[in-house]
Amino acid sequence: MSKSMIMNKEIKMNSGEFIVSKTDTKGKLTYCNKIFIDMSGYTEKELLGKPHNIIRHPDMPKAVFKLLWQRVQEKDEIFAYVKNLSKDGTYYWVFANVTASLDDENNIIGYYSVRIKPAKKAIETISPLYQQMIQIEQKESVDASLEFLNRLLEDKGVSYDEFIISQQG
Repeated sequence: MSKSMIMNKEIKMNSGEFIVSKTDTKGKLTYCNKIFIDMSGYTEKELLGKPHNIIRHPDMPKAVFKLLWQRVQEKDEIFAYVKNLSKDGTYYWVFANVTASLDDENNIIGYYSVRIKPAKKAIETISPLYQQMIQIEQKESVDASLEFLNRLLEDKGVSYDEFIISQQG
């Protein structure tokens, strides 16, 4: 999707809904539930086998995904607020939990993500933070953006997980 097609129009998840997806180890979609399909605006056929980042919104800092991939490849779960881009140019925010899927020998065979409707106050906090991180990425680097986030969390005296989860409560 070209940036000229992106609309500044938000669609919102309903409370109690869950978006579920699974990917292979390369991040290609292997499963999407109906809510994922409906929110993204793509058909199941258009989604399966495609990189999960087909719905990545340009307002998302690359550093968030770098952190996400680091954590799940270490078999740690991660929570994150993610702004997704629908096929029609609208966007939607989610509160995501991402984990590695493991086989019987503890090898990563894919990734599993469940998303719910984020708290309004969370997006009010996260959106300007992400804007700052994107500016740093554009002027410096993804690593500088991640360092900025880590310094911010250190100044607040909280871990990434504590900060993210506290925004939802």
